[in-house]
Amino acid sequence: MSSNAPGSKVAQRVNALSTRSMWWVAAAVTLVWFATLGLRHLMPTDEGRYAEIAREMFVSGDWVTIRYNGLKYFEKPPLHLWMTALAYHAFGVNEWSARLWVALSGAAGMLVTAMAARRWYGPRVGWLSVLVLLASPSWNFAAHFNALDMSVSALLAGVLAGVLMAQHPHATSAQRRRWMWFAWGAMGLAVLTKGLMGIVLPGLVLIVYTLLARDWALWRRLHLASGALLMLLIVVPWFTLVSLRNPDFAHFFFIHEHWERYTSNVHHRAGPVWYFVPQLLVGFLPWLGLVPRTVRVVRQEPAGGGFRPKLLLAVWAIAIFAFFSASGSKLPGYIVPIFPALAVLLALALDGLEASAWKRHVLVALGLLVLPLLAWLPARGWLAAGDFNPALIDYLPWLGAAFLTMTAGVWAARRLNGFGRLDASLTAYALALFAGMTIATVGHETFGRDIAGIELVAPMKSALTPDMPIYGVRLLDHTLPFYLRHTLTMVERPDELEFGTQQEPGKWLPTMVAFKQAWTSGPHAMAVMSPETHATLRSEDLAMFVIAQNARRVVVVNFPRAAP
Repeated sequence: MSSNAPGSKVAQRVNALSTRSMWWVAAAVTLVWFATLGLRHLMPTDEGRYAEIAREMFVSGDWVTIRYNGLKYFEKPPLHLWMTALAYHAFGVNEWSARLWVALSGAAGMLVTAMAARRWYGPRVGWLSVLVLLASPSWNFAAHFNALDMSVSALLAGVLAGVLMAQHPHATSAQRRRWMWFAWGAMGLAVLTKGLMGIVLPGLVLIVYTLLARDWALWRRLHLASGALLMLLIVVPWFTLVSLRNPDFAHFFFIHEHWERYTSNVHHRAGPVWYFVPQLLVGFLPWLGLVPRTVRVVRQEPAGGGFRPKLLLAVWAIAIFAFFSASGSKLPGYIVPIFPALAVLLALALDGLEASAWKRHVLVALGLLVLPLLAWLPARGWLAAGDFNPALIDYLPWLGAAFLTMTAGVWAARRLNGFGRLDASLTAYALALFAGMTIATVGHETFGRDIAGIELVAPMKSALTPDMPIYGVRLLDHTLPFYLRHTLTMVERPDELEFGTQQEPGKWLPTMVAFKQAWTSGPHAMAVMSPETHATLRSEDLAMFVIAQNARRVVVVNFPRAAP
């Protein structure tokens, strides 16, 4: 290959984006990344749950004993909730604040990943790793959805980056020590976010890597004693305080929420062993055509002595994927921690990519984008003629705008590549997909209002007083408590609040008989239930006055109200 060939180092320098261009791109992405956080209502279950838990923490001032609807809730540790409560203090209780921590986590995860990639393989690979994550649907969505998956994934990305930085051959002893402390600190924060997986996953990766690489000396460079002490200083205070205040915490958290969750279907989240395969394919969809090159990047790494960063990255992705595939509890977000490692490996594949190979990849992407566009044009007529959810029809313009944006951006990437601007083409490709996914996500509000029950909030608030109980009759609603600024009292079915109702049985009504007695002889009250439950209670001539309803919920009070 000549020195001026498309994939050569000379060509890369010529084609590279200017520093000013990178800063402009980073500024635009940052603006969109954070400005869109509050454009959608919260979605059940995770978004509403964690937003409401943080709100109750914010109101009560109790940052030790976690509560949900006033009941003890120990399924997860508090770091994500602490950060959300701090956001409420700074910016008020709203959707933007509720999602701020995950958005910050997603951005930080990209930055530490790029930092490690840059240290090992140069600035271009660092930049490309950011573009890979930016255009990966799983990373993008998780960073804009109020759940723990991104919070813990970013911290685990910090663990991975810290280890990579510490093991660089040019790192001094002091640098190695500081970066390993960084990794141990991130591990402790990961434990405070989602429990023991913050230790188990990095430990599993290091064990598998050591067995494959025969790099036994690595363990002497991990600063095990001082690092473990730092991690314990981060983790132990809250676990000690919460255990002293709640003697049943330890068994529930460590046995039920860790061992039983992993080894059984206690949470009814089972899935086949290949459950995460489609999640990975969709989550990494824009880059799938380059996976064979990524595999070659790992296989071509020299197998001699010393630290092997590419092997570590591959083991990180594969071991974590296998760990969750073997679990008895599965949810799509569990594998988000593998994406930073995949991003660096794919960035390495892109770093050596010829313009001709990138042209083929872009053409395939264009073809895949044009197909749904062709189907989108007549889709509105088809849906209007059938018995479909009207929200789906309302969502079509957003979906069309998303595909048009992606198609236009990928076409621009094709043109830039044709002009010999490979790096500009790669950047345009990633930005197009990021913009399209953002439009599609924001447009989901056409469904989100109904799912969140936001249309029910105004009539409920008009009848609600601060001391009035709201009963969740056989129903745990995850979004209404946040928007009403009012907790629910569970009736008959505790759902995921079973542990809390066992700890504080006086805070719920375990039978329908108890509910009927409270409803007919108690003070003014409100109740939320499914249409099916409402029909059953109406058939029993229980006095209920409907004040709001949608397809998922019926809201009633036990007192007549004057017509507005």
